[in-house]
Amino acid sequence: MSMILSASVIRVRDGLPLSASTDNEQGTGVQECRKYFKMLSRKLAQLPDRSTLKTGHYNINFISSLGVSYMMLCTENYPNVLAFSFLDELQKEFITTYNMSKTNTAVRPYCFIEFDNFIQRTKQRYNNPRSLSTKINLSDMQTEIKLRPPYQISMCELGAANGVTSAFSIDYKGAGNISSAHQRLEPATLSGIVAFILSLLCGALNLIRGFHAIESLLQSDGEDFNYIIAFFLGTAACLYQCYLLVYYTGWRNVKSFLTFGLICLCNMYLYELRNLWQLFFHVTVGAFVTLQIWLRQAQGKAPDYDV
Repeated sequence: MSMILSASVIRVRDGLPLSASTDNEQGTGVQECRKYFKMLSRKLAQLPDRSTLKTGHYNINFISSLGVSYMMLCTENYPNVLAFSFLDELQKEFITTYNMSKTNTAVRPYCFIEFDNFIQRTKQRYNNPRSLSTKINLSDMQTEIKLRPPYQISMCELGAANGVTSAFSIDYKGAGNISSAHQRLEPATLSGIVAFILSLLCGALNLIRGFHAIESLLQSDGEDFNYIIAFFLGTAACLYQCYLLVYYTGWRNVKSFLTFGLICLCNMYLYELRNLWQLFFHVTVGAFVTLQIWLRQAQGKAPDYDV
């Protein structure tokens, strides 16, 4: 029998459950799917805003909007158009009922548990499709799903190897590496944005001076070829600092200190071509960007809420 089994409302930022339906189903497969609910809630910020995870005899569908995700568990044969129409109704009602500033500042799990009443009523309607009186809306949703089908999440992408095993799990040795590659950094601060712009500026200045050095060398003005290398290495170091400031990589802090060391070495070699103020500017910017890289760390692991 095709039906909706449960639904939850979850904050995207940290996986905090805001509301959920009370589940009566206690089968092994349903219990297994609750583990996937938890895993998905920790990765919502990294996933598209409309997605589906197929877990054997059950599907988990969700949509995300304005920092809140609406997730539901249904049987595998439940129609996609009904599933996403159900989620769309939850989203519209939740946005209408609650101020988004309250959802952003909530600290306790299930602090909007009274929304469960609406979830239960809507679930009953959608588990009896003959009672639905939204044919036009369903037609619109059908068209929308055809134009933009839900993203299909794989078990490898979910990182199912982290302690959750089942008959349909996939053994993938690189799952940990994928998780690391998609690690998100904390939100950028104003000082971080300033550091990014200054690093780009230093890189551009080094690049311009490098081309001028090439021009002088071609004109046989006695320009040292090593100066050209120093200018372009300085450019590469500044651009790499920008990359480290924006993206997470392994050994990120160590790489930032080594890059800053390269900037210092390049400026030491270019001592004869730059005055003290120029040297001070380049080295200070390099130090400032290194500090911002160190301050902007990866987002911590989401709390293990009982979703």
